[in-house]
Amino acid sequence: MHTPHLRRIATEEAFCIPEIAEALRELSRGPSNSIDMMLLRKIYDGGTTYQSSFLAPLLDVGAGRLQDMDENGVDMQLLSLTAPGVQLFDADTATELATVANDYLASLIAAHPTRYAGLASFAPQSPKRAVREMCRAVEQLQLNGFIVNSHTNNEYLDEPKYWPILEAAEALDRCLYIHPRGPSEMLSGPMRDYGMFAALWAYGVEVGTHAVRLILSGVFDRFPRLRICLGHMGEAVHFWLWRIDFMSQRAQTAGAPKLQLKPSDYFRRNFVITTSGQESPLALDFSIKQLGIDNVMWAIDYPYQPSAPAVAFMDSVDVTPAQRAQLYHGNAERIFHIKPWT
Repeated sequence: MHTPHLRRIATEEAFCIPEIAEALRELSRGPSNSIDMMLLRKIYDGGTTYQSSFLAPLLDVGAGRLQDMDENGVDMQLLSLTAPGVQLFDADTATELATVANDYLASLIAAHPTRYAGLASFAPQSPKRAVREMCRAVEQLQLNGFIVNSHTNNEYLDEPKYWPILEAAEALDRCLYIHPRGPSEMLSGPMRDYGMFAALWAYGVEVGTHAVRLILSGVFDRFPRLRICLGHMGEAVHFWLWRIDFMSQRAQTAGAPKLQLKPSDYFRRNFVITTSGQESPLALDFSIKQLGIDNVMWAIDYPYQPSAPAVAFMDSVDVTPAQRAQLYHGNAERIFHIKPWT
């Protein structure tokens, strides 16, 4: 009996555009000591190895990327502007570049509607203009959600100045993907040694910290329908939920903001996670049991991670056929408003 092909939607797949690549190259040549520069200087102004491994495939959203997808049975990529997006630039430049990137992404999706969907960028540096771009991205460009690369100028989205962004994401009913970048200055010091500055360790610490700040600040009592996505198997936050719950009760009695729910309740209600760059069957099994199958999606993290092992991982994990379908495409279709196959 023939087994029908299972649709595979990869939900954290990076791209770049020439204008932003050039702007990041110029920035990387400056005197900044930001921890982000440790990787950016290699990708945008370094040797040919990094440029061929990462920059070239980031810029290739045509034949090369589609060939990789076809060779590995990947039906669709949910594209997002690669980190750090526009968040290292001044507000005017960042706003302009986000608009250009979103227009480019929308045209790309229009050219390949069955292969690509997309998350819109915006410039948190200017929250009012960010909200306008978010509305345009959904209402005019029909993009599928939003991407933000954790902190902006060492500030996190729990700060009231950024609440209009959270309010807009909730009102537009679009998920906000919080992707890593180099950690804020408060966290970056110990991360500069031993290769810890990026995905090896620092990225998870940065985004996990951001997520816990959002939960403990009470923003999900203000925006109860806000949906946040975390990659890399949830940046390990849900492995700590029991202890976070316990210690949060103590913190609230000592003056921390009062919460209507337990932190774990918010995580299960307001967060979803992807498997990007974390191909551990044990971690996936725990995530499904901790968060529920409805809150977990498959991703590759292309081109930073290779496609073939990510597909082999999800093809081989010990889940039911119905669960595999949810992980591969069902949850992504629902959460990111992607039209199901007919």
